[in-house]
Amino acid sequence: MSVPAGSSATEVVRLLTVRGETVAVAESLTGGLVAAELTAVPGASKAFRGSVTAYATELKHEVLGVDATLLAQRGAVDPQVAAQMAAGVRKVLGADWGLATTGVAGPDPQDGQPVGTVFVALDGPFGAGAGSAGGGKVEALRLNGRRAEIRMESVRSVLALLLRELASEQTGNERAQDTERNGGF
Repeated sequence: MSVPAGSSATEVVRLLTVRGETVAVAESLTGGLVAAELTAVPGASKAFRGSVTAYATELKHEVLGVDATLLAQRGAVDPQVAAQMAAGVRKVLGADWGLATTGVAGPDPQDGQPVGTVFVALDGPFGAGAGSAGGGKVEALRLNGRRAEIRMESVRSVLALLLRELASEQTGNERAQDTERNGGF
């Protein structure tokens, strides 16, 4: 049983607010559902910058800066496209974190990809303990179900991706502070 998207959104907003950080979202197959989950949380305006629903492939290039050659060669349903969407929305909307969703919700395959192929991505100010020297994180999903189920699971997955990153950074910071308090041992 997966965690409801609403509770993840609440926790994302809480952690970002505590940290004084913001998030922006680039959505394709989810069509604004991630933004809707985040803005349903009271106080979301402290952490949520905005979103771009780049449903048409050319908007991924024109608005979010996704490489046109990449889009032409691989189509919109691709891990690199997801990563560039997250980085692009972070830059365009001036947020600390960028999230992105791209994929095939159905009923028909797209760009040679079967229904249920989804990529969710995260771009942000990754901390030293994140095992990443900048750059984004992308997760490939193979989802089952009807269109609505695939879209909602994509929302849950992208929020969980950010939540894990925020929680791991929080834990890393607390460990560092603990080490300092205890004389480095």
